[in-house]
Amino acid sequence: MKRKATAIWNGTGKEGNGNLTTQSTVLNKTQYSFNSRFAEGIGTNPEELIAAAHAGCFTMKLSFVLGAAGYTPLELSTDCIITFENGVISESHLVLKAHIQSISKEKFEECVKDAELNCPISKLLKTSITVEASLV
Repeated sequence: MKRKATAIWNGTGKEGNGNLTTQSTVLNKTQYSFNSRFAEGIGTNPEELIAAAHAGCFTMKLSFVLGAAGYTPLELSTDCIITFENGVISESHLVLKAHIQSISKEKFEECVKDAELNCPISKLLKTSITVEASLV
């Protein structure tokens, strides 16, 4: 399987702007710019998209891991905070709130660790990955 996205940029890095389109068109000429990346401008940015990808991938992987262990989560909610400093992504911090019936804390932590280490986006990122997980 291959997935595609296209970035178009016009102008200089600081004054220019661009747009992103994904194969599925969920993003369709979605704007991004210096301000949306380094300030609070309107539009998206690469780090926000990496955060969404990591949160989504980790959460889906955890669902598979839990299923293989005999558990069906009622809800998994994951926030991802990407730290971008000095031109480098230095950390991806996942904050998970999980509602899973009849799972022990030990089994939950084992499944979370498996998902953290084995989701494809975790494997792709060459940075510190931390997880803060809680059963609710």
